Amino acid sequence: MKQIRVLLIEDHFLARMALHSVLSGHSQICIVGEAADGESGISMYREHKPDVVVLDLRLPRLSGFEVIVQLRKESPPARIVILSNYQGSEDIYRAVRSGAMGYLTKDASGEELLNAIESVDRGLRYLPHVALDRLAERMPSVELTPRESEVLACITQGRSNREIAVQLCIAEKTVRIHVSSVLEKMGARDRTQATIYALQRGLVHLD
Repeated sequence: MKQIRVLLIEDHFLARMALHSVLSGHSQICIVGEAADGESGISMYREHKPDVVVLDLRLPRLSGFEVIVQLRKESPPARIVILSNYQGSEDIYRAVRSGAMGYLTKDASGEELLNAIESVDRGLRYLPHVALDRLAERMPSVELTPRESEVLACITQGRSNREIAVQLCIAEKTVRIHVSSVLEKMGARDRTQATIYALQRGLVHLD
């Protein structure tokens, strides 16, 4: 039986050790490397050329999204399974759009993770029902510009138009235009509803 060569990219030591324990106990899995940040993960991928990468989205130095884009740019066949605490529809959409073939949340069982790795290794997508449901919830009209995303992040922090203008170094009139555009694109009645939608969909995160 072919062994699947797996690279783990996870910044939390205990989580990484738990993954190692679960996967190394499976005869079909061979862990070829472990990285604690995005840049190291990319370097290890270049060195080991694994069959499957198990990747967290929240990483130091480079985010998981940036790692996906870089790996797929350097190696289009790269097969990536996301294992993340992020459950918003926008997170799942961005990961899949960037090139991830599987998406699991960290409460997934070891058996489900193994199934995801085996499926992705065969060239198949692995998106459990929860991920598919979240993708279905995503509104295709929510395509914010980089500036609108910055304004939305400020809105979720409870900042006024004047405070946003100062933080982003733009005119308050310009802020009002961006706020109106954000609310319209999200189909939100007011800032509160926009904040709820943004957090539910993973457009912003309150760290």
